[in-house]
Amino acid sequence: MQTNLKGKLYLLPVMLGDNDPNEVLPATVARTMDFIDDYVVENSKTARKFIKAINPNKVQASLNLFELNKHTDDKDIKSFIAPLLAGKNMGLMSDAGCPGVADPGAAVVKLAHENGIQVIPLVGPSSILLAMMASGMNGQSFAFNGYLPIDKSEKKQELKRLEKLSTDKNQSQIFIETPYRNNNILEDLIAILQPNTQICVACDITLPTEFIKTAPASQWKKINVDLHKRPCIFVIHNFK
Repeated sequence: MQTNLKGKLYLLPVMLGDNDPNEVLPATVARTMDFIDDYVVENSKTARKFIKAINPNKVQASLNLFELNKHTDDKDIKSFIAPLLAGKNMGLMSDAGCPGVADPGAAVVKLAHENGIQVIPLVGPSSILLAMMASGMNGQSFAFNGYLPIDKSEKKQELKRLEKLSTDKNQSQIFIETPYRNNNILEDLIAILQPNTQICVACDITLPTEFIKTAPASQWKKINVDLHKRPCIFVIHNFK
């Protein structure tokens, strides 16, 4: 019998690193994935590995994956929700953490809303929120700024702007860096920011090697930590 019912889009969080899913994901995620075969993912190989870890009994050949990343043509994205429009439930997942947050999956969520499709976010780890929680800075007002400029002059200008913003608006400023530049950005923060500006470095969040520390820029000169190629979140705040 024909039906015009649409499927539901489930936003599925994944781990922030290579650890046991049971340590950071609620059982709801695994139960939901039991009845979903159609997914929008950032990387097919990573997604298949995650699905296998969550549900080893899932037949990989039954999976229908659409890749959404920086290489995806915008014109193709509309076709990704075809299973939803046909009445099938779909899952959306990022490479790490929560989909739709600092993640290209937001484009699919927008399409779902535009087409009257129910969107269901599931609970899971967000490196941005976990870093904010652990920073000791203003959790009432904060902003995520993505990546800083690569050019040294532009980067310095942007850091000074974010520092001033944190003071003027009493708003914590969060950003990330390409992992192999982490040590360099920390050196820049120490050199460019005011000595009393608080810097939080949250690295390898939820992993056994997790490192989270907040201290004034002046004190970071004495802290010896290697952040090279480790996923990090940086939070700064200059309090009046």
